[in-house]
Amino acid sequence: MLKTEWVLASSEAPNPVVPHIPELILGFVAFLLLLWVMKKYVVPRFEAAYEERAQKIEGGIEKAEKAQAEAEEALAQYRAQLAEARSEAAKIRDDARLEAEQIKAELRAEAEAESQRIVAAGQAQLQAQKAQIVAELRADMGRNAVELASRIVGESLEDEARRRGTVDRFLAELETSSANGASIGAGK
Repeated sequence: MLKTEWVLASSEAPNPVVPHIPELILGFVAFLLLLWVMKKYVVPRFEAAYEERAQKIEGGIEKAEKAQAEAEEALAQYRAQLAEARSEAAKIRDDARLEAEQIKAELRAEAEAESQRIVAAGQAQLQAQKAQIVAELRADMGRNAVELASRIVGESLEDEARRRGTVDRFLAELETSSANGASIGAGK
């Protein structure tokens, strides 16, 4: 009876711990089918996506390297242009200094020439004024000398030719006596 009870008990309620063989076979077939579908459709798509992403990354790295090389080249060009601009600026400064020195020298020469011209004009004007004053003084002295001489001598020295000769002789004697006095004074 025990045996029948056990058979009856075993047929009546299945054991939840022990799986049924048809379920196991069906689960195994479904698992194999799932693996086959994944291998056939899912894995190639994942691999394609992985390959595409790897190529994008590699392409991005190549683009970044190219961009970095271009940036370094542009930086080198910029530095070369900057150095060229600095040297050109230095050259322009030096040229400006030289030009300023030339202009200063030209202005100085012009000012000196103008100064010499003004001095020469002033000296010429002084000489002309001196000659005019000397002529006026001679005429005045001549008149005064003739008048004094006519008073002393008592005769008229109104004759122009006589008067000039007398005045000229008097002034010549005055000049020689003043020149001798100046040379004697200079000799002392």
